[in-house]
Amino acid sequence: MLVQRAVLGFVAAAMSVLTFHQAMWGLLYLLGMMPVAPYPTAAVPPLGIPQILNLAFWGGLYGVLFGAAMPRLRGRLWLWGIGLGLLATVVGVLVVGPLKGRPVNLSGLSLLRPVLINGFWGLGVGLIAPLLIRRRTTLTRG
Repeated sequence: MLVQRAVLGFVAAAMSVLTFHQAMWGLLYLLGMMPVAPYPTAAVPPLGIPQILNLAFWGGLYGVLFGAAMPRLRGRLWLWGIGLGLLATVVGVLVVGPLKGRPVNLSGLSLLRPVLINGFWGLGVGLIAPLLIRRRTTLTRG
């Protein structure tokens, strides 16, 4: 069951990138807060795959953790999902950005955009994953 939950968590999170994440990205784009339209297809190094597929893949990896942890999460999963989105923001801003040569900027739109986009993506994960993964009330199975 762990492998099944992990795979379905990946699917849920990738689906959330394609729906919730890109919906917020699109809203911010319409408001003039994003320089690039949603569903970006620019090639991402080193493999040259479209950026939207890259985002869905990395989002899916976070979903593996969410799916695996679901039986142990108490309370509303959509809140846990928002927490996942905020975790992804912290990792993106403080770890991934500097690894890509971007300075850490914790002010204004530089922080607001990823918080909104990833937070909304996480909300989607927390809503979609339970639809795909049956949540167990006991920890003895799976």
